[in-house]
Amino acid sequence: MADPKGFLSTPKQLAERRPVEVRIKDWNEVYVERSLLPIITKQAGRCMDCGIPFCHNGCPLGNLIPEWNDLAYRDDWRGAIERLHATNNFPEFTGRLCPAPCESACVLGINQDPVTIKNVEVTIIDKAWDNGGVAPQPPDRLSGKTVAVVGSGPAGLAAAQQLTRAGHTVVVYERADRIGGLLRYGIPEFKMEKRHVNRRVEQMRAEGTRFRTGVEVGVDISGRQLRERFDAVVIAAGATTARDLPVPGRELKGIHQAMEYLPLSNKVQEGDYVESPISAAGKHVIVIGGGDTGADCLGTALRQGAASVTQLEIMPRPSDERPGHQPWPTMPMTYKVTSAHEEAIYLQQAGNGAQVAEGTSSPKAGKEGRVYAVNTTRFTGDEDGNVQELHLVEVEFKDGRFEPVAGTERAIPAQLVTLAMGFTGTDTRNGLVEQLGVDLDPRGNVARDNRFTTNVDGIFVAGDAGRGQSLIVWAIAEGRSAAKAVDSFLSGRASTLPAPIRPTDRPLTV
Repeated sequence: MADPKGFLSTPKQLAERRPVEVRIKDWNEVYVERSLLPIITKQAGRCMDCGIPFCHNGCPLGNLIPEWNDLAYRDDWRGAIERLHATNNFPEFTGRLCPAPCESACVLGINQDPVTIKNVEVTIIDKAWDNGGVAPQPPDRLSGKTVAVVGSGPAGLAAAQQLTRAGHTVVVYERADRIGGLLRYGIPEFKMEKRHVNRRVEQMRAEGTRFRTGVEVGVDISGRQLRERFDAVVIAAGATTARDLPVPGRELKGIHQAMEYLPLSNKVQEGDYVESPISAAGKHVIVIGGGDTGADCLGTALRQGAASVTQLEIMPRPSDERPGHQPWPTMPMTYKVTSAHEEAIYLQQAGNGAQVAEGTSSPKAGKEGRVYAVNTTRFTGDEDGNVQELHLVEVEFKDGRFEPVAGTERAIPAQLVTLAMGFTGTDTRNGLVEQLGVDLDPRGNVARDNRFTTNVDGIFVAGDAGRGQSLIVWAIAEGRSAAKAVDSFLSGRASTLPAPIRPTDRPLTV
């Protein structure tokens, strides 16, 4: 173990965020560069000799958390990255983007603040990159087998890297113009700078993985052609069919899905645009949806200079403490203030233009512009067809459904609306599912068994395409597990690749 008394003597200390007044003016990551290693090593020392490390169960990847905590505490950074990479291909992604179910399962968290596992994890990998501790790992020999991976998000990249290292020739197809999937065009730069994706892609290229961008499987290349060219196919196309809001006025201009809005700001950072074609500058912005994607829209609108930003959520406000029906070590649904909400609070208090929109000042409105337990009833616009107002009503959950509260109807200014209400399944509009002949499950995901295989021999599925919308850590875990199944299929023997999970191992984490 690390420091035997660390959990008693060392208080929890989170990574420091850059001052709001500074970071709101740029698109760089919100966190200060992790150079304060004495702080991180002391935090790693809080990992206690708990006997049964439930953090393993909380992490879908089965990360060896106590081991690399101990190594980080002892200043053995080379050993720490070796143990971290043993289970996780991309800890710089999870260390920045994962909501850390491992911390919810930390034994110390039963009656104290849990170990800051994410902060230790991302410090280990950042230090490894800085010190040359991350190098390509090309295979010793090639198998002569070929694999196509459809989609270059975390699941596709994890599967591709594992299969390349096993000696198979892997080609990753991505319909966007750059590799990364939602890592590239769904995650704002202030949450993860894309240089982290770029250097992983370069590592994978050096290992032998091939990438084909701007190629949509099902359109530019058919499913039949894919099957003829490759010995196996991994579908890792994500769950990109967005949930819509079918209310009167939905057709008005200025109402966009979050994944129409967010990628454009990322393209500005890539140099494709000088300004985003969909900008919040000077507008009253409404974000519908209270999850991470909604927070991403909030932080993006604030940086674009919105006149006001209000985030609407149909669910009631979560509690500050762990609910009784979500006991340790489950991951609880609690009230969280993200970096974007922190920025909204600051700008509102400073009177700097990002105030809560008029008409939301009710007991259900938070000081950061979040309004809970409300439902959108309709939109109204001007004579040119531009959205101008959003009409809402407060709701209560009764008998399994949301019921409107009489007398609570009101309208709020809305010149830009983003829909961040989640996703309903994999995108089938391009014909990929039909062309490959794979079945869908009742939820609209690609159906698979406990070996990640579909009903079609040689076609596998990993990540959100088979699981439904979930966490980045689940995507990487499924990519690794699918790679093991593919390797066994191609070699005709038990694969030596590690596999953290099967689809039926644990319930869905949301």
